[in-house]
Amino acid sequence: MIQAAWCAFVLLRRGLRTGLIVAAASMGCPEVSAQVETSDPGIVSGTLARIKRTGTVKLGYRDFVMPFSYLDGFARPIGYSIDICKAIVEEVARTLDREELKVDFVEVSAESRLQAVVEGTIDLECGSTTNNLERRRLVDFSSMIFVSGTKLMVPVATRWRDFRDLKGRTVIVTLGTTNEQALRALDQKFKLGIKLLESSDHEESFRMLADRKADAFATDEVLLYGLIAQHRLQGKFKVVGEFLSYDPYGIVFRGNEPELRASVERAMRNLVVTRDIRAIYARWFESRLPNGERLNLPMSLQLEESFKVLGEGGEPN
Repeated sequence: MIQAAWCAFVLLRRGLRTGLIVAAASMGCPEVSAQVETSDPGIVSGTLARIKRTGTVKLGYRDFVMPFSYLDGFARPIGYSIDICKAIVEEVARTLDREELKVDFVEVSAESRLQAVVEGTIDLECGSTTNNLERRRLVDFSSMIFVSGTKLMVPVATRWRDFRDLKGRTVIVTLGTTNEQALRALDQKFKLGIKLLESSDHEESFRMLADRKADAFATDEVLLYGLIAQHRLQGKFKVVGEFLSYDPYGIVFRGNEPELRASVERAMRNLVVTRDIRAIYARWFESRLPNGERLNLPMSLQLEESFKVLGEGGEPN
């Protein structure tokens, strides 16, 4: 009772002397222990404090979102988003005055990724996650790393004019994606009578289409091309239709952590100013991938402009 009252008093009077906060922390007040870390400008708090203490950054990866995040032949996470996250880890090490930090990879799914960030299971989510208002209520995002939108994968023999060809069709979507929302909104607006099936990840969605359990698979255009390339099935499936949603991707991290956000944005800005981001992009979208396939996707004008704005007038730190 006395301890609880003391903690409450300090929380109310946290604008007073640092010594008062330190005393509260020493009595085991978890709510104010972070104040000790922030009382000295040279000491970090939150996620960065934990990373500094453990020397480890936990990166969340996806196993089937080529070329953003997937496993190579040795079951190691690789991809465009993984490379960007590694650059962020290097900047975090500089922020903490460490030569290097250990990286632990943690697998997440489309459905679990945001909660994994919120709960601290991972520090950065390195996949293909759309930055939107609903998600920003839970987590924070880096500046844009890619932009895509919902399209459909169908067997090559499928006749296609526009989205109205979905009338009465069965479409598979992956749980926890913006594509599911886009298809439901389209169905409701145009009364298409779409039968939506849900799967736990993109690979399962793809398999359901391949097994003819669905007429189409809806997800982001770039991920559809990635799946076709990953399975080398260019002659069996095609990507069709107009964009049904707008999906700007970002690296995900915990919200309300200004020190972490500053490190992430310094890393992104340095990638742009040094033009390293262009080399990373070319590696994954314009060059031959580790499995020998090519996506041949030049950088969009929108992404070009986003990087230009981010790097304007800057010098690498």
